Amino acid sequence: MGTTELQKIRNSELRPLLKIEESKPLTIKSWSPEDRPREKLLLKGTTVLSDAELVAILIGSGTANMSAVDVSKKVLQFVDNNLNELARLTVKDLMKIKGIGEARAVTIVAALELGRRRKDIDTNEKARISSSKDAFEQIGGDLMDLQHEEFWVLLLNRANRVIKKKRISEGGVSGTVADPKIIFKMALEELASGVIVAHNHPSGNMLASQSDIDLTKKLKEAGKFLEVQLLDHLIICGQKYFSFADEGLL
Repeated sequence: MGTTELQKIRNSELRPLLKIEESKPLTIKSWSPEDRPREKLLLKGTTVLSDAELVAILIGSGTANMSAVDVSKKVLQFVDNNLNELARLTVKDLMKIKGIGEARAVTIVAALELGRRRKDIDTNEKARISSSKDAFEQIGGDLMDLQHEEFWVLLLNRANRVIKKKRISEGGVSGTVADPKIIFKMALEELASGVIVAHNHPSGNMLASQSDIDLTKKLKEAGKFLEVQLLDHLIICGQKYFSFADEGLL
């Protein structure tokens, strides 16, 4: 048997093995340590990691055919790489993505909620409110990512500093009910001199509805009688908002 024939036999024997190797997914463990998300974080810190690498750390591991980073990229593609949109997803929404089960979805939701709460802590609760932007910074984080409507109130002292932030009601996708009696009962109990109310529109429509306008008028009149001024009413839509005070509707 010649050398050429022997080589052909060896190649035919090796070919199935090569196919097996090629079919195996490249896992994170096979990467260089400097490129693995966890090791990279330990060596270089959080700022050098991409969004996909940070999500991969939360996920922990990949699937039979995808690495954790590949799964993370699928997650980010699902929201067009928009982290604000990612924060709006529920556990059920995340479970629609290939490679994301209930446990991984819960981990992602919990991590994003911790980030939101940290932002709330960073914001000084006794800050002075001098504009609609100040009010939005105080209360926007509680409303911007919700899939249903909620109604909140900021209670202010005479110096327009926040005394308390409180949710008044929770509703469905298209509306919630805010009772002026509850709002002003709370304001009187806290000896507030002013209130700012806010609710969200999950639809993204920032226009005030007629019911929003009617409620604002009712709150303004009740506030005059009780000497608790309605300073603003915000409609929050994600990162944007509509201010009744800015629009001259108070």
